[in-house]
Amino acid sequence: MKSESISSAIRSSASILTGADTDYDSLLALIGEARFVLLGEASHGTQEFYRERARITQRLITERNFTAVAIEGDWPDAYRVNRYVRHRSEDKNAEQALGGFKRFPTWMWRNAEMLDFVDWLRDYNGTFMRQRPDVGLYGLDLYSLFTSIEEVLRYLDNVDPQAARRARERYACFDHFQKDSQTYGYAVGLGMSASCEEAVVTQLQDLRVQAGKYLQHDGADATDAFFYAQQNARLIADAEQYYRTMFSKRVSSWNLRDQHMMETLDALAQHLQHSLSEPAKIVVWAHNSHLGDARATDIGRLGEWNVGQLARQSYGEQVALIGFTTYRGTVTAASDWDAPAQRKRVRPALTGSYEELFHQTGIERFMLPLRGNDSLKDELSQPYLERAIGVIYLPETERQSHYFHANMPQQFDAILHFDETHAVKPLELSSHWETGEAPETFPVGL
Repeated sequence: MKSESISSAIRSSASILTGADTDYDSLLALIGEARFVLLGEASHGTQEFYRERARITQRLITERNFTAVAIEGDWPDAYRVNRYVRHRSEDKNAEQALGGFKRFPTWMWRNAEMLDFVDWLRDYNGTFMRQRPDVGLYGLDLYSLFTSIEEVLRYLDNVDPQAARRARERYACFDHFQKDSQTYGYAVGLGMSASCEEAVVTQLQDLRVQAGKYLQHDGADATDAFFYAQQNARLIADAEQYYRTMFSKRVSSWNLRDQHMMETLDALAQHLQHSLSEPAKIVVWAHNSHLGDARATDIGRLGEWNVGQLARQSYGEQVALIGFTTYRGTVTAASDWDAPAQRKRVRPALTGSYEELFHQTGIERFMLPLRGNDSLKDELSQPYLERAIGVIYLPETERQSHYFHANMPQQFDAILHFDETHAVKPLELSSHWETGEAPETFPVGL
């Protein structure tokens, strides 16, 4: 009976999503004047999550003057897309512009839904007589250590060849790791190799000291180029620390990564504000685990923080945290790191989970406001299970691998639930994805 009363309370508060243009009117009303709208996902491979984030983002851009989209992707790879959507690159189409995303999992950003959004963003920026500045796309993540080294050197080769020579000498510390960041972290963590920490920090400081010199030719292009290079240099320093600690405590490396993403978001907001002469408004696309306030989860109580928590602490009511959930369907994911992408079945959510509660409403798709919703606060605030599927999905160990306890009304300001979802379509399709995973009865069921 308890679950029936909760389902009834959810139904009375939910806004049904029908695919109409007015679907997200109530969500935009809840967002209000927020400058940072963080749009999550319960997996890195669900079509509906990408598509609906795009729909919401398009409305925020066209109706609320948002000026940037920041994604859980690497800085240099996303910046290539940024140049394309702002008509500043030589890429011929969106698929080429997304070509920088070569690192596993490639499908996370090289997929059909992302292709459509990049095309839309470029078309929007090319609109004749549009008075607003171009809307850019940027990456928050720190996995691109070696690509970022190449980008810093490319920048310095253009503006200061002598500084480029010094930078090469410093970054040569990484040369014998064959562009394998994890090998570097493993070797340093076990004491088998000296750390490159001093070299990368010195290079970052040197670049910052030279800012005035490099920006003496005033103009937006010079400012953007220096900002891009500086963020790459900071990423290198943070990535070095991240990989050096990743083989020790998990929480430590997680916190370093999300701290880096939050600092990148701060730096981007300040950079855009300088160029816009008004506060920047940014949409963030990342996994629920990064964007839902970590303090409302059992993982947070173990000492883990995330972007959602840090954003709330920094910007308060200027932040809106929106989570996404699903009950069942298919997802693009791998069975192990660097393994092929597969179209996997998402099992029906476990008993005692938020996803099961949402399924019991009988509503296929809905938006549920949580902020200020006192009628639901008491019903949903006791800890329930919440599912998180990353780039790896292991249904056979799902409870241990993909669930944690959370207090969703404290974690998010609103939830978008899609009861049955479908796998995102990678741009590079393989036989593994086309055929999907084997039946659960394999090999007996053959």
